[in-house]
Amino acid sequence: MTDISVQQGVLDAVTGATEEQVRRDDRGHVFHSWSAQGLIDPLPIASALGSYFTDYSGKRYLDFSSQLVNVNIGYQHPKLVAAIQEQAGRLTTISPAFANDARSEAARLITELAPGDLNRVFFTNGGAEANENALRMARLHTGRHKVLAAYRSYHGATAGSIALTGDPRRWASEPGMPGVVRYWGPYLYRSAFHATTEEEETQRALQHLRDILMVEGAHTVAAIILESVVGTNGILVPPPGYLQGVRDLCDEFGIVMIADEVMSGFARCGEWFAVDHWGVAPDLITFAKGVNSGYVPLGGVIISERIAQSFDTKPFPGGLTYSGHPLACASAVASINIFKEEGIVEHARALGEDVIGPGLHELAERHPSIGEVRGLGTFWALELVRDRDTREPLVPFNAGGADAKAMNDFAGACKERGLWPFTHFNRTHVVPPCTTTADEVREGLAILDEALDVADRYTTGA
Repeated sequence: MTDISVQQGVLDAVTGATEEQVRRDDRGHVFHSWSAQGLIDPLPIASALGSYFTDYSGKRYLDFSSQLVNVNIGYQHPKLVAAIQEQAGRLTTISPAFANDARSEAARLITELAPGDLNRVFFTNGGAEANENALRMARLHTGRHKVLAAYRSYHGATAGSIALTGDPRRWASEPGMPGVVRYWGPYLYRSAFHATTEEEETQRALQHLRDILMVEGAHTVAAIILESVVGTNGILVPPPGYLQGVRDLCDEFGIVMIADEVMSGFARCGEWFAVDHWGVAPDLITFAKGVNSGYVPLGGVIISERIAQSFDTKPFPGGLTYSGHPLACASAVASINIFKEEGIVEHARALGEDVIGPGLHELAERHPSIGEVRGLGTFWALELVRDRDTREPLVPFNAGGADAKAMNDFAGACKERGLWPFTHFNRTHVVPPCTTTADEVREGLAILDEALDVADRYTTGA
């Protein structure tokens, strides 16, 4: 792990701006995503290092969100920063039409890590564009137009990827792209199939997919897209056999299997790609976030040989000005090499098995508000409930305003104590940087322990 023993202080921003100036200019000129602009007051951040970030008052927060579950390598890794600086010194940008050493090396390293025969990379600027282009590849490869996408999913906010998204963030963009058919993925705690065991959940979820293919016409379906481990919508780890079952259905009907690993890839689940946990090779893998921890925007699609060959003699009708940007690709090369040198994938796996998982289960024994603990690596969730017997969520689905008070109070208790949580609906996710030390994780779990006392006040069951 990177040595982050250097004392974290309050650093001046590059511009030398004060907190007041930053806040004033933000409120006056920045239009924020997913927000009612007049109801927010973003916290100005002065600096970050390792697993912590610091505001202008000098208050330091242990980051259990990895920002948007993307800072896998931690903040300000010196080797990664140096690689970006070195690349900027010799070539800042070049068109995708040219070959470039940083882009070529990034593609080579990524494909060496990918399962099966996924040996080509189409680079994008982020995960939404990756899913957008993966869908385009699948439709052109198969000559079909439908795609099956899960209700509990998030695939991005561009026109196609928001149509694939199953959660409420898609509602404002509807009607969207035609051809999307919804399905229920496995989620034993709240099974749509009335399953009581993992085996039942796998079998019934796969039968559900098969039934949808029957009534939709499997010959019209280009792709099944899924998050290998569902991210924002619950850290839903698929039960044994499910991903292989989807793979088998795709093979049976000539359907492209797209694994969205934007959030779950690059050590987050204790593997290079989450599918490696089950030994499954999709046809397309989409990635972003952890590939370079967001130091420079980067995403992409890893493409199987069979699909790549579809475009050997006909052009792929898609492109981006910044596809394979040299600064972004240089950061990906450095990041992958750092992961290897410092054993970050193995470290994330061990954190999950030895520290995070056991620690969260201990919390569940003490706090009646915890309905379920689930996760892998540094990718965990606590599902918070009002009543363990009825499994009533601590707050309603898609709650806002006064309805979200219980979760807001819990999150506020975390922040007050110096822990920055990732909350969504009735869940808090434990997703620290993959480089976080065991002692830092324990520090965060101790704060969670205190904050969960607040959530417990809203419980009504025994």
